[in-house]
Amino acid sequence: MAQKTKGGKEDEQELSPEQLKKHLDSLEERLDNIDSMLTAVVERVMKQPLSITMTCPNCGRIIEIGVVGKEKMIR
Repeated sequence: MAQKTKGGKEDEQELSPEQLKKHLDSLEERLDNIDSMLTAVVERVMKQPLSITMTCPNCGRIIEIGVVGKEKMIR
């Protein structure tokens, strides 16, 4: 893996198979954690309807985006 030094030159550094496996395992764990957090947020949001209202910075029109949840609304 190449790393840049202060002078802007690249310092070539070889990773051993053990180091590469460790880096890949760490990356996989991070991605799993992100997936778990996103899943929890989406499940929480999808339990109820969600409405986002914003103003367009170019034309000034009001834009409303509605997302319907997976459960029926109770009146």
